Amino acid sequence: MKLRVETDVKPTESQEKVEAAVGKIFPNIALELVGHSLAGESTEVESLSRLHQLLRQQGILDAARSVMFSNKSDNSTKLLLNKQVAFVGRVSFTDGESPLGPIVVTLETPDIELLIDYLAPRTREGKPIRELVTKVLEI
Repeated sequence: MKLRVETDVKPTESQEKVEAAVGKIFPNIALELVGHSLAGESTEVESLSRLHQLLRQQGILDAARSVMFSNKSDNSTKLLLNKQVAFVGRVSFTDGESPLGPIVVTLETPDIELLIDYLAPRTREGKPIRELVTKVLEI
């Protein structure tokens, strides 16, 4: 599994606050400034644990699943997260049309549907039908 997180740091933004926003969703990702963008990668499933938790706490599994499947291409999927909402430790999907730009999250793995099932399983009345554990994802 490969996770890549990247976001632009606009001239009006504090780099520290942008790093904090990303860190609220992906606390284990080390970010590097490349030009005017922050980027980080991980191959550890545990890097997704906070996102996994937030999707459940906020009750947005169906929305997350829909976004991930609609952005799926071969062995990857992409999420665009609202940077301002991430700063307060919440997940909100965007189409990229936010003033400060999105946090772009790219997930890549040989079995992307399995990873999507782990992050955002099918639900019934808002509750996961079947939860996958990270051991299943050792791919």
